[in-house]
Amino acid sequence: MLEELRITGLGVIEDTTLPLTRGMNVITGETGAGKTMVVTGLGLLFGGRADAGRVRAEPGRATVEGRLRLAGNAASAVAARVAEAGAEGDDDGTLLMSRTVTVEGRSKAHVGGRTVPVSLLSDVGEQVVAVHGQSDQLRLLRPSEQRGALDRFAGPEHEKLLVEFKELFGRWRGVADDLADRRANMRTRAQEADLLRLGLDEITRVDPQAGEDEELRAEAQRLEHAEGLRTAAHIAHQAIAGGGETDSEDATSLVGTARRTLESQSTVDAKLGEYAARLEEAASLLGDVSVELSTYLASLDADPARLQQIYERRAALRSLTRKYADDVDGVIAWADNARSRLAALDTSDELLEELEREMTRLAGEVAELAAKLRAARLEAAGRFADKVTVELAGLAMPHARISVLVVPRPAGDISLVVDGVESGVTPDGADDIELRLLAHPGAPALPLQKGASGGELSRVMLAIEVVFAGVGGPPTLVFDEVDSGVGGRAAVEIGRRLARLARNHQVLVVTHLPQVAAFADRHLVVAKDTGGAITTSGVRVVEETERARELARMLAGLPDSDLGIAHAEELLAVAARERAA
Repeated sequence: MLEELRITGLGVIEDTTLPLTRGMNVITGETGAGKTMVVTGLGLLFGGRADAGRVRAEPGRATVEGRLRLAGNAASAVAARVAEAGAEGDDDGTLLMSRTVTVEGRSKAHVGGRTVPVSLLSDVGEQVVAVHGQSDQLRLLRPSEQRGALDRFAGPEHEKLLVEFKELFGRWRGVADDLADRRANMRTRAQEADLLRLGLDEITRVDPQAGEDEELRAEAQRLEHAEGLRTAAHIAHQAIAGGGETDSEDATSLVGTARRTLESQSTVDAKLGEYAARLEEAASLLGDVSVELSTYLASLDADPARLQQIYERRAALRSLTRKYADDVDGVIAWADNARSRLAALDTSDELLEELEREMTRLAGEVAELAAKLRAARLEAAGRFADKVTVELAGLAMPHARISVLVVPRPAGDISLVVDGVESGVTPDGADDIELRLLAHPGAPALPLQKGASGGELSRVMLAIEVVFAGVGGPPTLVFDEVDSGVGGRAAVEIGRRLARLARNHQVLVVTHLPQVAAFADRHLVVAKDTGGAITTSGVRVVEETERARELARMLAGLPDSDLGIAHAEELLAVAARERAA
């Protein structure tokens, strides 16, 4: 749940803190006081689009900070995502989040005191909060939103089936697109394939080996300087092991003499014995070098024929590197890529027939899975309609009924026969979903966009949310004036339903209706201060007498009227009895 929300520099709000509680929190206030800025702040905190136009010129940035207490099913998912970003919550089980937006439009996000991408706020928001406003009612009129609502209600097994279908649909369309492209571009593909084969033939004839150009360069350098190398190795060998024409002692003999001399005095000073041991190691090393120099001299040979072969081989490799890559390894990589590309360019009858068979097989599996999706939606549609209808009865629409139509989508460019009916297929299946409202007996069942008034649509939206709450969903629900166009008994029923939601969820409601506000566990009022040069707004918690005055203002615009306050106190008493029941 969201324990606290602090907003600074956003719209008319200069600096205010909203202490929130479990259960139902309502936010009220005069029109233009800044209630919408609270919802805007929530949107920013949970990764919404930053609008620099709402940032106050002074201090030039808007900041929204929130303290989340993680619990329930969402806690582990949020904790894992936060840890993945390198942040962490506090020891008391809360998570601090903040979002800052400047007048220039720059945005920064922090979680647990660590700078994070704004996308992390969005990820957290998806797990912990759902915001419903008047725009959400309009979204509910879209067929895609209605299909999404039914799919969410159908449950996790249905959602797994939908994920499987989307993956299978993607494979099917991938094969179909590949086959269509090969058929449509046969000539172009054949021309490209011919060029690739010419290059591959040339490379295959030369048969370059990885690292070969460097090895040949080093070998050529040795052969070109064979005489100088032989002279250097011979002189070094004589200096180490002797055998030259001069009578001078070799290095091995000199080191041996030094070692023996030091050993003769090692009994007097052990330090000399240590030096003698080190000279013995040097003598052993000199012996090894002497042997290796002998081997080197024996292998060193000026071979003009071999040198000519190397020149010719390097010329052939340079011919390849001029055409295909910067070095031999690059030429080899080009050849590997060319072979892969040739397979992709294949337009042989055999391959086209194979792709045709694969496309047909996948199409059959897609149609079969689409039929399972349709059956699952039909089953869920009945349950969904019944539950929403029950809720509507409790929202002062006792004769209204909701029906959910699941019908085959009209055939289009991508169609399959699903359950014996040719249907258009998309990654979401082969069905069109439509919510219909029968407002009263004898009336036709009409699509929501035609059959529901603004007040009815608000109640349908709330009824759907109550139904969703019974199958899980985010722990915090925000309703921004979803009671627009509603009054009287229906307003009381909306308050009662929101209070019922608040038994298992934290509910935040922005409302103009006193009948709804009366059901709150905590009542916050947004009030304007016009005493200074600039209008600002703040939020305060109201209780008891002050709360009754606020409800009286909402009822009749007369916060100081004794009759209005008496009416408000009666409304609070009724709401308290309803909540207790």
